[in-house]
Amino acid sequence: MFQTIPLFPGIPGGPELLIVLLVLVLLFGANKIPKLARSTGQAMGEFQRGRNEIEEELKQMESTDEDDEDDEATAASPSTATETTSTSTSTSTSSDSNSN
Repeated sequence: MFQTIPLFPGIPGGPELLIVLLVLVLLFGANKIPKLARSTGQAMGEFQRGRNEIEEELKQMESTDEDDEDDEATAASPSTATETTSTSTSTSTSSDSNSN
C-alpha cells in the first residue's frame, strides 16, 4: 500500500553497509582495518588543525586591517580637532580684544 522512499538515496543503509564492511575485510584483512582507521583519523585531525590555523590567521589579518583603518581615522581626527581648537582660541582672543 505505502511505498518507502529513502530520504537520501546515495547513502548506503544497513544491508549495503554490511556488504561494504565485508568487502573491506576481504580486501585489507582484519588486522589492517584498525591501522587504516587510525591513520584516517590522524589525517582528519591534521586537516582540522590546519584549517583552524588558517581561520585564525585570517581573523588576525582582518583585525589588523580594522586596526590600521581605525589608526588612519584616528590620525586624521586629531588634526581636525587641533584646527578646531586653534580656531576657537583665536575667536575667543579676538572677542577679548574687542571687549577692551
